[in-house]
Amino acid sequence: MKSTFFTFFMLFFLIACKKEAPTKLNDWQIISENVQFKEDEGNFHIKSGNFKFDIPKEKLPFKKVILLNASLVGYFAELNLEHNIIGISSPEYVYSKKIQQLVQNGKIQNVGNEQKYDLEKIIALKPDAIFTNYIASFENTYDLIKKNGIEIIFLDEYLEQDPLEKSKYLLLFGQLFNQEQAAASRFDLIAKRYDSLTALAKSAANRPIVLANEMYGNQWFLPGGKSNLAQFIHDANAIYINADNAESKAIPLSFEEVFVKGQKAEYWVNIGNHQHKRELLQINPNYTKLPVYNQGKLYTINGREVGKSNDYFESGVVRADLVLQDYIKIFHSELLPDYKLTYLRELK
Repeated sequence: MKSTFFTFFMLFFLIACKKEAPTKLNDWQIISENVQFKEDEGNFHIKSGNFKFDIPKEKLPFKKVILLNASLVGYFAELNLEHNIIGISSPEYVYSKKIQQLVQNGKIQNVGNEQKYDLEKIIALKPDAIFTNYIASFENTYDLIKKNGIEIIFLDEYLEQDPLEKSKYLLLFGQLFNQEQAAASRFDLIAKRYDSLTALAKSAANRPIVLANEMYGNQWFLPGGKSNLAQFIHDANAIYINADNAESKAIPLSFEEVFVKGQKAEYWVNIGNHQHKRELLQINPNYTKLPVYNQGKLYTINGREVGKSNDYFESGVVRADLVLQDYIKIFHSELLPDYKLTYLRELK
């Protein structure tokens, strides 16, 4: 009797599993609140912000694409998809040596910039798809591209404030370029390292207070308490001076307002691309009134910068684990004694 029951149970279990498989095909894979994707028998579907894209499966994987913003380059480099890029805008802002070489060799074409895209070249290249951030003022340009039968996909990864959600875009690119396993493997590695580093940071004996960014004109654009940078500082076990703010965007404040908030700051991070500390005084001599300027440690984000390109905004978009590792090294150097900074650099 027990044997009969067990056989019946296993048969029921197998049937249930077989019935469950098709529904999984239709489940949305969540990247973030902004981006999700799923596939059915005929199409691959992407939701990105207010846009939805339905791509026939016979058009996948993409073989040749154009990128209209450099921040997406990091995903292609992480998955070794550089040779799938046939055009890129503003290549001078790209840090990747491999892509720069492909541009020099004519394998990747310069298709203009945000002031003026070379539409004739873009259309002549006949890409399988174009990836870009959505800019409302370019709607006419987008319409012209679509009328020429070119798929244009809007991905606004810069809106993501959770560092690992930015990294998770790898899974979407893995699907579009037949690199699912490689993408899953890379994201899993990044996520596990990030979580491990977060746990390591929590073991630190103290939590230093941190100031960020700098003044532009008469305003100090201080990242909100729900911003990407605020999350990095929190996960590196430090106290961000604007952590109690509920915004994800940067908040324009006067010097006086930041001066009050930053009185106890011990570190000042994500300063621009300055080479020497004294350069800050050319922007605003009042910086000398900040205790952190005189007694603290200052860090720029130009640890990997060549010309107009900055890898913090390229591979750093994908490698959340390495960015976090930099902040932990800065705030708790004793936890990573042998590690040298990747993206940030001390300003002296």
